[in-house]
Amino acid sequence: MKVPTSWLKEFVDITLPIEDLAERLTLAGLEVASIQYVGVQGADLEWDREKLVLGHLLKVEQHPNADRLVLATVDIGAAEPETVVTGAPNLFEFIGQGDISRLGLKSPFVMEGATVYDGHAKEPGKKMKLKARKVRGIMNKHMLCSEKELGLSDDHEGIILTRSEEAAPGTPLVDLWGDIVLDIDLTPNIIRCSSILGVAREVAALTGQKLRYPDTTLPSPQSPPLKEGEGPRLILETTNPELNPRFVAVLIEGIEIKPSPYWMQRRLRLAGMRPISNIVDVSNYVMLEMGQPNHAFDWDVLRRRADEYNASLPVGGTEGGQGPVKIITRLAQPGEETVTLDEKTHKLPDFSILVTDPKSNLSIGGIMGGLESEVSDDSQNILLEAAAWNFINIRRTSQALNIHSEAGYRFSRGVHPSLAMFGALRGARLMCELAGGTITEDVFDYYPNPAEIVTVDLPQSEVTRLLGVDLSLDEIKNILESLEFQVEEIENPKSLRVTVPDHRLDISTDPVIGRADLIEEIARIYGYDRIPVSEMADELPPQRNNLSLDQEELTRDLLARAGLQEVINYRLTTPDAEARVLGREYVANASYVTLANPSTPERTVMRHSVLNSVLEVVAENTKHHDRVEVFEIGHIYLPPKKEGADEESILPTEQRRLVIVMTGPREESGWLAADTAPVDFFDLKGVVETLLAGLHVDKIAFDATQHPTYYPGRAAELKVNDNAIGVMGQLHPKVATTYEIKTDDDWPVLAVDFDLDLLLAQIPDGHVVRGVPRFPPVQQDIAVIVDESIPADRVQNLIAQTGQPLLADTRLFDVYCGEQIDPGKKSLAFNLTFQSEERTLTDKVVARQQNNIVKRLEREFGAKLRS
Repeated sequence: MKVPTSWLKEFVDITLPIEDLAERLTLAGLEVASIQYVGVQGADLEWDREKLVLGHLLKVEQHPNADRLVLATVDIGAAEPETVVTGAPNLFEFIGQGDISRLGLKSPFVMEGATVYDGHAKEPGKKMKLKARKVRGIMNKHMLCSEKELGLSDDHEGIILTRSEEAAPGTPLVDLWGDIVLDIDLTPNIIRCSSILGVAREVAALTGQKLRYPDTTLPSPQSPPLKEGEGPRLILETTNPELNPRFVAVLIEGIEIKPSPYWMQRRLRLAGMRPISNIVDVSNYVMLEMGQPNHAFDWDVLRRRADEYNASLPVGGTEGGQGPVKIITRLAQPGEETVTLDEKTHKLPDFSILVTDPKSNLSIGGIMGGLESEVSDDSQNILLEAAAWNFINIRRTSQALNIHSEAGYRFSRGVHPSLAMFGALRGARLMCELAGGTITEDVFDYYPNPAEIVTVDLPQSEVTRLLGVDLSLDEIKNILESLEFQVEEIENPKSLRVTVPDHRLDISTDPVIGRADLIEEIARIYGYDRIPVSEMADELPPQRNNLSLDQEELTRDLLARAGLQEVINYRLTTPDAEARVLGREYVANASYVTLANPSTPERTVMRHSVLNSVLEVVAENTKHHDRVEVFEIGHIYLPPKKEGADEESILPTEQRRLVIVMTGPREESGWLAADTAPVDFFDLKGVVETLLAGLHVDKIAFDATQHPTYYPGRAAELKVNDNAIGVMGQLHPKVATTYEIKTDDDWPVLAVDFDLDLLLAQIPDGHVVRGVPRFPPVQQDIAVIVDESIPADRVQNLIAQTGQPLLADTRLFDVYCGEQIDPGKKSLAFNLTFQSEERTLTDKVVARQQNNIVKRLEREFGAKLRS
């Protein structure tokens, strides 16, 4: 939020240098992201006090030698007025009117030698130094400025003209319009500061100054009293008080639509908003000043719609077609649409709250007005509304419709109902002043759901305990009262009873949380930087290891050492996205945890598959990198288990999953020779075996399996201690294609999807650690011929069992099927490592062990030794 300090000074005196104030605000939670200097010292263009002054226009005459130029006579407080040659189109209307000093037109006057921005330059920020020169035969030394030349905006259509500036001619412009703008980043918990008054309240509390409020008094209604039997001209209703707890309206008649005064336009521009007209500008001005969004309806349009509706009633309508205008807030009906101020048609979700009349909708409550009832150049009577809305509903509607407005920004984070009256009164007063309107009715205030008054008891001891600072009751009371909390002392124990001001929604009604909220406020204003570093006085709870977390972190470390990168994804997705790996049938019958108020249409349910999340990441990364090897450890959220529990009273089953995805070349190409062949199943299997070895898990088996997500014949199920852990293998090309991942037989996408909870449960409580062997190993290679249907791991496991205790390691290094082997057979070559912890093995001992292995293979598998 952009906060011009000139505006801020209307409500609080600034006693600190701006840089120091920015630091204090940042430490108090209002982070000042940047400081913009306009005209003053530190600005990119500093306005010369002697040569940039305020001028008063006395006369405008036609240039004798040019149709598009005029001669403007300007009083700058000197002995004689100055004449300026200018082509400003907004001066043409004053040509030939003689003395126009009575109009009070004032404009920035730039003298010879001053530096301003070049208004005609295409490149932004180009400066020029004003020099005297003849313009069509007349010497011109000075100029009148547009906003672009002063750096106030990009507007260069004409010079700045203001009738509202009361300063004397010759006043330095930097004293009038020089400004410093604080750009503050607001977090949702301090949205109460999304206004000039809200920031002023913080400044007052931080610097010990008094807060001044804007004038909200209204002139008395000027309409005659109601006759007997005559009802009000406006009726307010709501069908959902919990969504629209308050609705305030003021009827202002006899207004004139025209540009707002320059002081308001300048403030709006500095705050980042574009001036439009006096009524619209007042509406935006009050929102920025008070933090209460509001909206102006064309009363005559509302009146006409009410008459049309009354005339259409089956009984012939109200007598004379007249009757009160009725404003109703209600939920959208199925299929209902509206056209908003930006001329876009929106189909409304059934949870959106609307401002309507009996005929149809008028606006989307708290977000944006409707096109038909907007204020136009012909409007003469308006109805100004300021309401309160349920912030969750507004946020949900804003996201569903993809409408992001300044009003929606504030209402979606919470605006207290008390501000509705405050904002309506302020807006009505300014509209009467600037548009010439009169208030002909009392203020309409419909408040069906009053806000709860929040009171919290705050013991002094609790403040000391949490902050580590011994503050007296008076100090605590002064801090809270500076933030407009009402505070009274109570005894036994020594405490304060704190009543929360009605502009605050962030103080909890829960006693414990409410105390913490108040103590946070005390810490902010006291100063986090003043709180000393101290050791905890509370007793620490017993420290216990979290075995499950330790094992999970070990898994991460092992995979990272294997060369994989970890990814972390949102746990939210959509059923359609997961159908790519889980299948349409599964998704159609699955029970998902569905969000009532999703932040985006792409995140509506809690996921059932981590593999889908990782494949989405891989799909994006393969657009930029050939080699992608990643893993994720995360939860999925399955339907609750029903055994022995009330189905409605338990949470979903959260299951930890481990997913690995690999694709691309085995090694990155570089200066040195690299293996750029694509990774295959055995690379994936090697990573899994490395993980299992690091977890000290044994009794593992890789069994061939079929799974619709994986390529037929290229998938395996991992079993540990006969427990099925999950599936791994080559992703089916059709699945990879749905993610737009490059894949074919020569460029596979490999994936692992394991139940991590079940895998970690297989980790033994302890494992044997052996010392460094004293005696050398003996390595032997054997090749055996077996039936092609026999898995290699069964052969390898049998070799390992038979070779005990001297066989230290067994490794399969070759599989062969070819002309030298009978059909239906295959050759498996193993590297055997024999080693004893007691002696050096002789050839005779190794040969005997190898012979035993071969004989066992012959008995079990009919294997033959291949020479």
